[in-house]
Amino acid sequence: MLYNYFVYITTNKNKTTLYIGVTNNIQKRLSQHYFDSQYLKKSFAGKYNCYYLLFYEGFEDINAAIAREKEVKKWRREKKEILITNFNPDWEFLNDQVI
Repeated sequence: MLYNYFVYITTNKNKTTLYIGVTNNIQKRLSQHYFDSQYLKKSFAGKYNCYYLLFYEGFEDINAAIAREKEVKKWRREKKEILITNFNPDWEFLNDQVI
């Protein structure tokens, strides 16, 4: 199935901070987070160096993706960690695996 939109979770190198976002291009968005963390520090992801991808979930509809992003953002960290672990048990950085 081809997905047009993605909810994703990134973290910093030490996996102490989580960032949840929505995008239609994960690679481009990760590059933006990286650039911001290195040069601008304007966004939350940039300030906390959250450009390491841990989780992503695909959607055909932008409204469904936005609803899911809002849902996950409201969760406590423990519930977010369970979501990540079920998808990515070793919490590996997935940046090189997304196309």
